[in-house]
Amino acid sequence: MPEPEPEPEPEPEPEPDSEPGTESGLVAEPEPVPVTRVVDHGTAKLLPDVDRPRAWLLTVDGAPQSYVDLDAPTHLEFEYARRLAHVLDTRALPGRPLDAVHLGGGALTLPRYLAATRPGSGQDVVEADLALLELVAEHLPLPAESGIRLHGTDARAWLEAAPADSADVIVGDVFGGSRVPAHLTSDAYARGVDRVLRADGVYAANLADGAPFDFLRSQLATFAACFVELALIAEPAMLRGRRFGNAVLVASHAPLDVEALVRRARADAFPARVVHGGELRSLVGSARVVRDGDAVASPEPPGGAFSVG
Repeated sequence: MPEPEPEPEPEPEPEPDSEPGTESGLVAEPEPVPVTRVVDHGTAKLLPDVDRPRAWLLTVDGAPQSYVDLDAPTHLEFEYARRLAHVLDTRALPGRPLDAVHLGGGALTLPRYLAATRPGSGQDVVEADLALLELVAEHLPLPAESGIRLHGTDARAWLEAAPADSADVIVGDVFGGSRVPAHLTSDAYARGVDRVLRADGVYAANLADGAPFDFLRSQLATFAACFVELALIAEPAMLRGRRFGNAVLVASHAPLDVEALVRRARADAFPARVVHGGELRSLVGSARVVRDGDAVASPEPPGGAFSVG
């Protein structure tokens, strides 16, 4: 007799559904969302970069202040930050730790860069906006044992209290909104920088100006009165007066490695020029040293020059 037909095998029970938008039931990390907070000197925003998972743009009152990629601290988005980093890179042999002071904190872009490129560096970051420091520390925490110390106080007051001959490099990147404060532009401030730097130390400052460069020329004259060596790093279009922009002032008593600065500045995505020697003296022209009594903040940028949104 014919064999009976086999009983059908039971159908397998369906697998439990995965979490929406995930594979294998794994829970996806939440998308980063903008953070807005009123700080001591305005309204700060942390804006996530949609192209880099843990990268953030910091703005204060609409003006971009810093860009940080927590996964890639050596990634410097802003041209002026790369130019400041060129000064740090040429200050000493690669990898050698430095004692650094950063006047102006923002999102701590350059302190993170220096900690990554020169491990073991001791760094002091001075930021007058304590609430801004707290916001950054909360949402963009520093790596463990970074060697970065945070100080919530005025830059000039901190300099005046700092030990003499204690820093290899001082970075000046202090902006109240989009302007360098007046009390950080005088010869008294420059002498304070000189006092804290070691004999072969270097000062690098992020400044902003446009033609006819009255502010920039006055800053060059002021630091030329205190330091033997001076250089300026800026885009050619800015130096020709075609647009308002950033320029990095470099000052030291020791010879600057101008050739290395030139190579690095030329290799950037937006190449810059290094002005030095006679060309720099011609740029300074008849500009006078700034005293405390006649110090003014850097000029207000033209509408939209330094704004987001």
